[in-house]
Amino acid sequence: MNELTCIIIGGGHAGLAALKAIKETTRGMANGRRFRFVLIDKQPSHVRKVMLFRPAAAGEEIMVPWTHYCSDGVEFVQGTVTSVDSGEKRIRYTDAQGNDARIRYDLVVVAVGSIVRRPDPEQGGIALTDPQAAADIQMNWRANLRKATGETNPEERKRLMTIAVAGAGISGIETAAELALAMRKEAEALGLNSSDTSIYLLNAQERVFPEGPEKVGQKLEQTLNDCGVTVLHNRKAMRDEAGVVTLNNGDCLAASLCIWTIGLIPNPVLRGMGLPLTPDGRVLVDECYRVQGVPGVYSIGDCAKIVDPTTGKADQMTCKEAGPQALRLGKIVIADLEGRPAPVHKSVMEGFGIGLGENRGLLWVRKWGLDMIITGKLAWKIKKLAWDWASMLR
Repeated sequence: MNELTCIIIGGGHAGLAALKAIKETTRGMANGRRFRFVLIDKQPSHVRKVMLFRPAAAGEEIMVPWTHYCSDGVEFVQGTVTSVDSGEKRIRYTDAQGNDARIRYDLVVVAVGSIVRRPDPEQGGIALTDPQAAADIQMNWRANLRKATGETNPEERKRLMTIAVAGAGISGIETAAELALAMRKEAEALGLNSSDTSIYLLNAQERVFPEGPEKVGQKLEQTLNDCGVTVLHNRKAMRDEAGVVTLNNGDCLAASLCIWTIGLIPNPVLRGMGLPLTPDGRVLVDECYRVQGVPGVYSIGDCAKIVDPTTGKADQMTCKEAGPQALRLGKIVIADLEGRPAPVHKSVMEGFGIGLGENRGLLWVRKWGLDMIITGKLAWKIKKLAWDWASMLR
């Protein structure tokens, strides 16, 4: 058989990068074998998930048609994979019409990523989970600002112009900054005092950005303050009800909306696939991203538990790890097919890029024990390039 079928499960940043890397590394195989690539995803388009705050703030489109990626030997199938049968080398999935279907494979890459953690329904508010939630958030805050134009009670007008963002990870930080700038602009256009808009970022930690040095966190908080964001440390939202957000210390915050950005969890669809998982639901892989005990199946990205064999450090569930993992996976796959030793995982350089609204950003990189910080317009441009690169728009 001269054709091998490689199935990529998941069309997020990790899946798209894996597709590109494997296509490029297998193109020149000496034995002349051709590859058929099948990309499976439940969404009708690629969702630029790390940019969900953009439609929430400014209505920006973050969906990219699969036709942008599926050409030159790549087939797209809309569906949800329900199991991987390593014995028969078939995957089972439910298609967009709800029908049960199967595809035979030679290689599989599981890259279904993560989902946004949701609060309990009775806690109220809106979790920033998908494009529809982002659209609901934008519609909500804009409607509240319009109500504020006719409100004569100063306290109620202030509440209508106030939002709480619950969760101060990277997503919460970027959401708060973008909303602060967007609300100021909209308020001014409506004839309101733009300085009356308020964004409260509720941070469960003692400082923002605990992943980096304290001085980076301080710089980041100062930039947030400049954008119009007030950070409340050691504070968690417990409930959003009747225009009041109740905090963990018993305080109450009058706000027209609570937006939940409380982190990620591995995609729950993994629990039905029949793959070995960690207790928290991530795929168990070796140092070459091979799924343990399942020949021909690999996994990268947020859904995989990937550990540097030299340092014992586990990769985080962030976008910056997916690209290097995918590039290495392309080399691993070709090495495995040709029976050569494969490269092993290595952690990426410490660093984060954070967007803080148009022409505002912060980039931190640690190299040779030194902390390098870039802020302002240049940091924003680098972050924007990273977003576009992750979705293969450059």
